[in-house]
Amino acid sequence: MGFRKQTDKVEAQAILTAIGLGKSYGKGNSYAVDDLSLSVEPGKVYGLLGPNGAGKTTSILIMSTLLRPCRGTLSICGTDALQHPARVRKMIGLVPQEVALYPTLTGRENLCYFGRLNGLKGASLEARVKACVELVGLSENADRRVEYYSGGMKRRLNLAVGVVHRPRLLFLDEPTVGIDAQSRHMILENLLQLREEGVSMVYTTHYMEEAQQLCNTIGIMDKGKKIAEGEAKQLLEAHPGCANLEELFLHLTGRHLRD
Repeated sequence: MGFRKQTDKVEAQAILTAIGLGKSYGKGNSYAVDDLSLSVEPGKVYGLLGPNGAGKTTSILIMSTLLRPCRGTLSICGTDALQHPARVRKMIGLVPQEVALYPTLTGRENLCYFGRLNGLKGASLEARVKACVELVGLSENADRRVEYYSGGMKRRLNLAVGVVHRPRLLFLDEPTVGIDAQSRHMILENLLQLREEGVSMVYTTHYMEEAQQLCNTIGIMDKGKKIAEGEAKQLLEAHPGCANLEELFLHLTGRHLRD
């Protein structure tokens, strides 16, 4: 993919620092996100886990500058993201939970469109589109209209769109939900490759094995608050009755259904 490793100078500074983020959707309503603080180091993956309604998607929308918080501070690549959202948007990518593609365009046309929105053009755009098509295994289907893609193909193209401009920080909100095992495996392999190439990520998922495989640090949210944080091994050692991350998750958030 051609992502460059960060320099030692950059590595001394967190790619993302969020302090005390809060968001309420109306007067008198409880907070969807309440006093969220987290930090993401260069080349690391932060897994944000939680049941439905925990505040994960709202947190992603705030940190990707699409939703303004009621309180708190947010720094991305050393820039105040709340004061200067346009600056940081050039440095971040977003793979949303809902597939965000134009169905009447081909896969290649979608990549070209989003690449141009991010300032790419000419030979650079062409090279990035080719690399991203190959990355997600869509070379043979790049010139088909997206409306004829399978769910897995759309998810893979959704990832390609998120990285076409070489972001330093990538936000992913359940990027493998509802797809076949082969597409899910390819997306995880792609993300591991991006991590090796120095891309930082904030990653939400309901698949505990994904989080354990991909994430350097895990934060668990419930009812808008972060209730645990650490490496998966550290979290399990702190709760010796839990044999794996799924058991720990259920222990901390409960077993009752969240609709």
